[in-house]
This record gives sequence, structure tokens and C-alpha cells, in this order.
Amino acid sequence: MSNNVKQNIRIALDMDEVIVDVYPKFLDIYEAEHGRRPAYEEYAGGKIYDLVPGAEELRGSLHEPGFFRDLKMYPDAREVVAELNAAAEVIIVTSAQEFRHSLLDKYDWLQENLPFLSWKQYVFVGAKHFIAADYLVDDHVKNHRTFTGTSVLYDAPHNLNCDDYVRVKNWREVRAYFVEEGILSIR
Repeated sequence: MSNNVKQNIRIALDMDEVIVDVYPKFLDIYEAEHGRRPAYEEYAGGKIYDLVPGAEELRGSLHEPGFFRDLKMYPDAREVVAELNAAAEVIIVTSAQEFRHSLLDKYDWLQENLPFLSWKQYVFVGAKHFIAADYLVDDHVKNHRTFTGTSVLYDAPHNLNCDDYVRVKNWREVRAYFVEEGILSIR
């Protein structure tokens, strides 16, 4: 964590479907099993494993060792997380208890892909209702409902029908939001 934190602001960032994109891996697994790649319209508005016929096995893949280890980062995420980390206290708050192997996978992923963050900035949880921060950037509406700070909903196929929170669609929009909030400077 930077020793030059400019503001006494804590920003909690979710990992899955915020920093990393899980859907390409789901689509690859589905395609390998069924010989076709589901169209976005088939799973928009919900979780892919709940909506696409035959995709129930995708949820089971979350329990496999290594599932979370090689997920790809969204464009601009690394740069914006680094900027936020230099301007505020950033914590990565990610669910990691439901899927046993995800804890080690996510820890290793964070160490490799966001090396400017300290392990002290990782919060592995089963639920996020007790997280204390000024901002939460998360894709799950349920996490925002119990959050007492400012909620920022990261766009995902399963939250398309929610308009209760400020929505960002990518990391350029995350950056612009925190510029508007006065946390980041205009480049």
C-alpha cells in the first residue's frame, strides 16, 4: 500500500466480474462440452449456469482447483487499480469460502497480477455485509443492498435489470467516476 495516501478514503473492489472476467472461461467450458458457444442473449439478465440449458455443470467447475487461477483481467483494470491504490486505501474484497480452491487461486492471482498491492489489502470473505469502506465496486446487487457506503455497480450480464446504483461498464468508467468524486486527478 502506498505511504502517500492522499485521502482517508477506503475503496473496496470485488474481484470476479469486476477485476477479472469469468464469462470467457464459462463459455469455453460450455463450448467444449456442448459444441457451441452460448450467445450473450441466452444468459443476459442472469447467471449463465441458471439460464442456458445444459449449463448446470458450469457451477460445478467453480469447485475445481485452478478455475480462478488463470482468469483474464478486464482492460485497464491494472492501471486504474494502481492509480486508486496511490490515491486511497484500496482493499480487494472477494468471496472465497464457497469454492474451497478459490482461496489459494485468488491469492496467487493477486500476487502475480497486482503485485503493487500488499497481501494485507486482500479480504477473503463468505459474505460482504460487514465490509466497512467508503466505496464498493461490485457486480452483485445483493452486496450493495447491505453496504453502508457509496455503491458502484460494475456492469455484468446478471445485473442488467438493476438501475438502483451508479453503474460503470468498464475500467475507464471506473476511473472517470473516481475523477468526478475528486479521488483521482484528470490525466
